[in-house]
Amino acid sequence: MAAVVGIDDLRRPGRYAVQVLAVAACYYAAARLGLLRELSVEGAVVSPVWPPTGVAVAALLILGLGCWPGITIGAFFAVMAVSTPGPDVLVTLVGQTGAPVCAALMLHRARFHTDLGRLRDGVALVFLAALTAMLISSTIGVGLLVLLDKLNPDSFWPVWLAWWVGDVMGVLLVTPLLLLLHRARWPPPLGRWPEATALAVVTCAVVPVAVYSTISVLYLVYPLLIWAALRFQLAGSVLCALLMSVLATVAATDRAGAFEGLSRIEIMAKLQAFNGAMALTALLLSALITEQRNTRRSVERACQELAEVLEHLTAGEPPPPREQPHPGDADGTDDNRPWPTTPP
Repeated sequence: MAAVVGIDDLRRPGRYAVQVLAVAACYYAAARLGLLRELSVEGAVVSPVWPPTGVAVAALLILGLGCWPGITIGAFFAVMAVSTPGPDVLVTLVGQTGAPVCAALMLHRARFHTDLGRLRDGVALVFLAALTAMLISSTIGVGLLVLLDKLNPDSFWPVWLAWWVGDVMGVLLVTPLLLLLHRARWPPPLGRWPEATALAVVTCAVVPVAVYSTISVLYLVYPLLIWAALRFQLAGSVLCALLMSVLATVAATDRAGAFEGLSRIEIMAKLQAFNGAMALTALLLSALITEQRNTRRSVERACQELAEVLEHLTAGEPPPPREQPHPGDADGTDDNRPWPTTPP
């Protein structure tokens, strides 16, 4: 597994440096966005959704593990933006870099496909990259605060949970979006724009009502997620989930609508439960539907090939030569393709 910068990359140090700096800039910009909305938990300030984690995981999946210095550089400047860095910043950078790297390694081990076209890809992203790998950054970050007496040991678990969920939500919401943009075709097909426009209008009308209503009707967003996943798969469900998460986070930090009158702990719990359930629904449902559609296309293609073979045999002709599929899954994708290097 080529998990380091390849020989060809060393011959092009300029291109590699540009990619590392681009990753650092994107990480830092995402951190600034994440810091726009904060929640205070046991005296510690955390972000309900931490987008840089999703940027880091997506960069490692698209560009390869060689771009990890960009994550470290971006994390360093993000830390400098909120506090005065000291010797302990090195430990923080290890956690911020190590968690996405471990996520990428586990996804590669699980033969993850960046198109999220199979249910197993969605499950791997959720349970390996998000729920498991992000334990590293939250444990190191909060543990360091306790060791430096910046946080009361009794507050470890609430702050740890808030930190962990913020990183998890960054992976669940931002990583699929960036993977989608990386594979997107331009210009997009225009055949279903009317339905896409209708979905966007209904979503923009219903979500603010669900989030800002004082009678707590957050469940109204789920039919929209199902509609988006059924008709537009990952593209529709991820964009809808991101819009819903942003509006819910704004309402929560303003203590408005469904979050009015709640304590800080209750706000965090309600917001993170909503964001987590919504992201899981969008990601897993869209992956399942995409897998079923790919399976149906494979069956239709096999039936068409069988009909052609029978036609030739009935006419007394030899069957046409078949195209050999790539080794790997039934859909022709190769699970044994090499790990990408940086730059590709």
